Amino acid sequence: MISMSSVVEIAAGLDLHKRFIIATILWSEGKSIVERFERTKEGLFALKECILGHNCEVVACESTSDYWVQIYDMLNNQVPVIVGNARDIKALSHKKTDKVDSEMIALLALHGMIKPSRIFEPAHREFRKLIRMRHRLVEKRTSVKNQIHEILDSELFLLSSLLTDIFGKSGRIIIQGLINGTELNNILKELPPKVRIRENEFRKILSQGLSADTIFRLSVCMKLIRCFDEQIDVITSEALSYAYHKYDRQMIILKSIPGVGEIGAITLIAEIGDIKDFPSADKLAGWLGLVPNVYQSAGKCHMGSITKRGSIHARWILTQIAHAATRCRDNVLKVFYTRKKAAIGVGKSIIAVARKVVTIIWHLLSYDETYQDPIFAQKRTPSLINLRIPSEISLEELLKVLVDANVYLRKPDPNII
Repeated sequence: MISMSSVVEIAAGLDLHKRFIIATILWSEGKSIVERFERTKEGLFALKECILGHNCEVVACESTSDYWVQIYDMLNNQVPVIVGNARDIKALSHKKTDKVDSEMIALLALHGMIKPSRIFEPAHREFRKLIRMRHRLVEKRTSVKNQIHEILDSELFLLSSLLTDIFGKSGRIIIQGLINGTELNNILKELPPKVRIRENEFRKILSQGLSADTIFRLSVCMKLIRCFDEQIDVITSEALSYAYHKYDRQMIILKSIPGVGEIGAITLIAEIGDIKDFPSADKLAGWLGLVPNVYQSAGKCHMGSITKRGSIHARWILTQIAHAATRCRDNVLKVFYTRKKAAIGVGKSIIAVARKVVTIIWHLLSYDETYQDPIFAQKRTPSLINLRIPSEISLEELLKVLVDANVYLRKPDPNII
């Protein structure tokens, strides 16, 4: 392992692109070689031979997309590979050309000035890709849903004014009925009773009708949503199966936190990885980009907005968890949010709750504990008494069962102080 403070004699810097790689091999006395390799199997093998042939002591590259993965897996067993944060490396570069980029990366690697990124095991990387793929599909589905809102609103078909979610059961019945050309009375009959209470209002909107072109666009959008629903369910099932098989204890711990469900748990596991990599909750929060920017000059310190470094997917799910926690039954996070909201507003308060959730996650996973609210008692689960009663029972046996039950019920409840 090459540390940031290490000084080496020969280093290779790689500027990665979709179709090619610019490699600079730099010696400590100043000599350098710059070569271009195609990003193909043959090109990667040629790059490997070049790096090993020149006895490079370290190879460095930027964490650009997933272009670094094959290089890391190919070389890391033979020479240390440092995958650095692209923003950190570019901050030190004075020009922007492929050659300058690779030379700068090689120079920084030569003097141990690149902080290595965390690299997950191949199996965990695949799990994380699966979770991120699900997230992208959910975003695309949301985009299609927004398109339907736009279609209906442009036609003054204000269905959203009567339904909280037009893609719930009632909303889908109405939209699908419009697409199929179902009569108005038949559409209304299919609605749940609690929705039919507002029948007159629904009738007023649905009687407007929609043009054939609008119906066609709605039909296409609904087909896309059904397709997305199906594939998202498949991915979710696969991800949950893997998570419960390999991270069963972590799933139990994370789901005990207010606002965290199965999707939140698998996303956090995929994005955070091994909690032992973080010596403190502050380090984890900093890695997730949930700490403020700090600017200090002349003894004055200014705290700005959060850095937003690290995984955007982790920050997104933590924000969703924070929103959910503030809507859960009484818990310490809800109290914290209410207190903060009065002082700094809703947006910043949600981020503050997300930051607090990170601290809770680090503590629980580090000490292998489930969440126990420090203020509000958890709901008690009633004790169940299992009595085996045979199909044919005598009076004496029935009396014995009742006596045993009476003895059990008279025992003091350990949960009552």
